[in-house]
Order: sequence, then C-alpha cells, then structure tokens
Amino acid sequence: MTVTAVEAPERPAHRDPNVLRWLGAYTASMVGDSIYFMALAWAAARTGSASGTGLVLAAGSIPRALLMLGGGVLADRIGPRRVVIGSDAARAVLVLGLAAILVLTAPTVGVLVAVALLFGAVDALFLPAVGALPPRISPPGQLARIQGLRGLAARGASIVGAPLGGVAVATGGPVLAFVTAGALFALSLPLLLSLRIRPLPGPVKHGGTVAGDHEERTGTEERPTGTEDTPTARQDLVDGLRYIRRHPLLGPLMIVIGLSELGFVGPLNLGLILLSEQRGWGAAGMGWIVAGFASGAAGAALLIAVRGRVPRAGLVMCLTVLVGATGIAAVAQIPSVPLAAATAVVVGLFIGLAGALCGALVQTAADPAYLGRVTSVSTLFTYALIPLSYPATGAAIALWGTGPVYAVSAAVCAAGGAVGLTFTALRRAELPR
Repeated sequence: MTVTAVEAPERPAHRDPNVLRWLGAYTASMVGDSIYFMALAWAAARTGSASGTGLVLAAGSIPRALLMLGGGVLADRIGPRRVVIGSDAARAVLVLGLAAILVLTAPTVGVLVAVALLFGAVDALFLPAVGALPPRISPPGQLARIQGLRGLAARGASIVGAPLGGVAVATGGPVLAFVTAGALFALSLPLLLSLRIRPLPGPVKHGGTVAGDHEERTGTEERPTGTEDTPTARQDLVDGLRYIRRHPLLGPLMIVIGLSELGFVGPLNLGLILLSEQRGWGAAGMGWIVAGFASGAAGAALLIAVRGRVPRAGLVMCLTVLVGATGIAAVAQIPSVPLAAATAVVVGLFIGLAGALCGALVQTAADPAYLGRVTSVSTLFTYALIPLSYPATGAAIALWGTGPVYAVSAAVCAAGGAVGLTFTALRRAELPR
C-alpha cells in the first residue's frame, strides 16, 4: 500500500508571522517617510527662502531618477533583504544626524539640499529592494494578498504619517519630527533581521553566473567568491532590461504601468490643486477629493488582501484601468465637491485594484533572480519619471484649462488598459491558485 504525502495548505499571508514582520517593517518605514517629508518641508520653510524651499523639496527626485535602476541591480546582486536593511539603517542615521545638526544650529538651504539628495539616493535603493522581497518570504499563491496588505499599509501610512508629523513639528519643531522619523526607520531593522528567507525556486543562469544572492538561495551568510566571468553591474542592468523586453508578460505590463501612471498621477497630484483653485473648492474641498481617492484605493487593497486571488487577473486589470480613466475625465466636469469626492472613490477603487493586480502579476511572472531589476523599472515610472511631467501638466492647464488636460490625461491612462488588451499573454494572465 502506497502512502501519498499530502501538502499542508498554505498559511494565508495575513496570518503568516513572517509576512507580518515584513509588513510591520514596511509600514514603519512608510510612516517614517511621511514624517520625514513633513519635517523637511517645515525646516526648509524656516530658512525664509521660497526658492530654496522648492529646491530642497525637489532635490530628492534627482537621485531617484538617476539611481533607481542601479538599485534594482544591487538588490539582485546582494539580495533585497540586505539592501532594505542597509537603506533603513542609513536613513535612520541620516535623519537623526540632521536632527542633531538642527539642535546646534539653524537650518540652511545647503544642508537641507545635501540631506535631501542623500535621502533620495538611499530611497532609490530601498524601493526596488522592498518590492523584490515578497517572493522571498511567502509562497506564490499568497503574493496577491501581500500586494493588498502592502497597499493598505501604504494608505495607512499616509493617513497616520502626515498628522503625526504635524503634531511632532507643532510640539518640538522639525527636530522632534526628524527624531520620530529616525526612530521608525530604526524600528524596522529588528523586524527585517528576523525574516525567514525562502530559497529561490532554482538557480537561473545569468550572464555566466547564477543569478541572485547566495544567502537567499541557501539561507547562509556566505557569498561565492568572484570569478573571471562574473558580470559587471552594467551587464546585469542590460541583461535585466533585455529580460523584461523579451518576456511575454512583463514587457506589456511595463507599458501599462507607464501609460496609466502618466495619465493618473499628474491630475491627482498637481491637477487637483489647480482644479480646486479654479472651482473655488479650496483646500478643504481638495482634501475631501483626495480622501475619496485614498478610500477607494484602500477598499481595493482590502479586497485583494481578503480574497487573495481574482480570476482572469490580466483582463480584469486592463478593464479596471479603462473604467478608472473614465472617472478621471469626469472629475474635471463635476461642479460640486460631494459628487467629485464620490467619483474619486470610484476612480481610486478601480485604479487601486488595477495597481494591486499589476503588482501581483509582476511578482508572480518575474523570475525572483530578476525581480529587483524588474521592480526598479516599474518603480522608476511612479517615483522618478512621472514627477518630471508636472511642469508640463501645469503649463498645459494654464493654456487650455483643467477640462481638456484631464481629458487628455484620461485618454493616456485608458491607452494603458487598451494596449494591455492587445497582448494575448496579458489578457489571459492568471494569478497562482
């Protein structure tokens, strides 16, 4: 009589202590980020220079744009956990060091710009690495849930971080806010160090060597010694870009991400400010609309976290982008704040669901040995390249008004979903069961 082994069912991500430690570390980092940016803005404002304040706030985007792809290479070469730990440790030291400087002297534009540049450089390493960690800590069937949990953490961090930073600044000035941010970055370190890293599915030959880091394949801290055919970082980057271009699913996903982000982020982050001014809604009205977007996106993240899987994920992702794009165009035509906020909830729900599904598809489709580089490309659109479109968005609204610009932005966003539907591999893509 033959006894067949029965595999134990996967533990849901929201009940997995390993995933929850990663989620706690990620949430602490995101809240720290929110407080840091709040404190940086107030410290820059206290210099008394409006142009200097703008320079300080813009400085961090430069290293993100220049170094993001390199951050993905580093994550794949030495392991994403090491990069995330190093990034959070560096941010803690940097922010606490700035707090110490401000105790001794008044802030200057030069010091704040230097800190912003360094912080942006560390962020460029952190963002691809933290996105490459989920497949190393959870089985493939739970990756969609993890994307939902990550979305909830990001929304929660935005809701908690800004008020907490405001309270810290009001109570003890930027110094207390920087200390709070630094403490949160430091808090993530023991959680990250306690993560159990799953071995990669198998060695993937890559540029003459085995891709990925030895530590996370074997669970040891050892690294193989270098060989003559070890690829350079530049070769790793080129290899990663070639891998994305040739992949039947990842290439189309990057197109969808680029177009949908370009059409969505500008109207939300800059266009909404100008729209509120033109309509006389004021800051309060804008706040309600932003809250609507956030609520819808949080609802989508919760849906993914609870369900864990959506059938026909690729098709649903493309269709939700199309529906969300329609809502973007509608926001600029609505005369009242309540109706605009309600529309924003719908937009946030559909665009948020599309983003969560897109992230889950990227996580499950990419070879984990390439995931740092894949994540760096998708992250580059959102955190580095899209902000560069803000001046063009502002100039276009000044020339033609919010209605036409919102319509064009919606068309660009919809193009992402429409293009995605033309790729059979994406249209038929499924998440693991």
